[in-house]
Amino acid sequence: MLTPILTPFLPDNRLQIFYFYFSLLFALFLWRIAYLTFIVSPRFYKKVLIIDETSNIEYILNAFKDADPNYKIVGFVNCERQASKQVVIKDLKSYEPSEIETLIKRAGITEIVVASYESESITPEIYRTLISLLEAGFSIKEYTQVYEDMTHRVPVQFVGKDFYKYFPFSRSNHNKLYLFFQRLADVVISLIGLFAALFIIVIVYLINFIGNRGPLFYKQERVGKNGKLFNIIKFRSMVVDAETTGAVWAQKNDSRITPFGKFLRHSRLDEIPQFINILRGDMSLIGPRPERPNFVNDLSKILPFYETRHIVKPGLTGWAQVKTRYGNSIDDSLLKLQYDLYYIKHRSFLLDLNILIKTLSTVIYYRGQ
Repeated sequence: MLTPILTPFLPDNRLQIFYFYFSLLFALFLWRIAYLTFIVSPRFYKKVLIIDETSNIEYILNAFKDADPNYKIVGFVNCERQASKQVVIKDLKSYEPSEIETLIKRAGITEIVVASYESESITPEIYRTLISLLEAGFSIKEYTQVYEDMTHRVPVQFVGKDFYKYFPFSRSNHNKLYLFFQRLADVVISLIGLFAALFIIVIVYLINFIGNRGPLFYKQERVGKNGKLFNIIKFRSMVVDAETTGAVWAQKNDSRITPFGKFLRHSRLDEIPQFINILRGDMSLIGPRPERPNFVNDLSKILPFYETRHIVKPGLTGWAQVKTRYGNSIDDSLLKLQYDLYYIKHRSFLLDLNILIKTLSTVIYYRGQ
């Protein structure tokens, strides 16, 4: 970008261009060497010892591998009082509680992660060892805390009766200054969005009249803050009477979506009328996406803490929307719930700005679903 300003004329001597080219190549080579040596070198792996029950170890191992390949699990210790037979897992060795302190010195372990679902199941021997290590300044963390830091989502499937330990929700949820500026941003951006929509609504109407054959707008009942029901407004993207047999999740390449409706969904233009919902106060610009009442009823029976999503206003976009794909199954809903709870727990101006930028990126690069 600065070349025309700093070097407005090409050099007369072609040898200078040759030198310039190889200086860039040499600098790039040095950068790659530095990257391999100082950033991805195994010496910078975080070596971890897991203390866990045998029933959870494989799931936890896979979760860490998927989240951060530099998080190297050296081994695990069975913390159950009545230890079952030794579990054999490929590339992962199990150790006895008496070996913990020796292993830390021998293997260069920098952190212990306690992943026991029930803290009462930890043996007295392991408990005393952990207390001793903690007093010596060694890093000991709880699994859900590490998982949350690495994946930016809350692992609700591992939260038990002491759930209140894991949900110290963000102060922003009740901070009047934050809520004032959030509402101000909602109103301003919604007005700008609706004003911009005036320039495209005629075109959308005409193409809808030709390609969709039916009403332009579509209303659907959704669950809002504190479980209050409201009607969400969207540009219709499916055929008329798409749910004659009852409510079903939209699938990838759903045959009910019209050709023009597919364009509306990918470009996110179908979401524009929701600025009206935001002005009304039913929704906010950023928050968990509102779900339909029958889906909420079903999912709340299966997924723990599902209705916790409703302690804040639903949003036009959210942390789950920018971090994962469109959900059309129980597993997808669990993943989205983990991201939604992370947002509620860490809600802030900075996180909102992050979501906004990622949403704009999704729209610009036509990555909607």
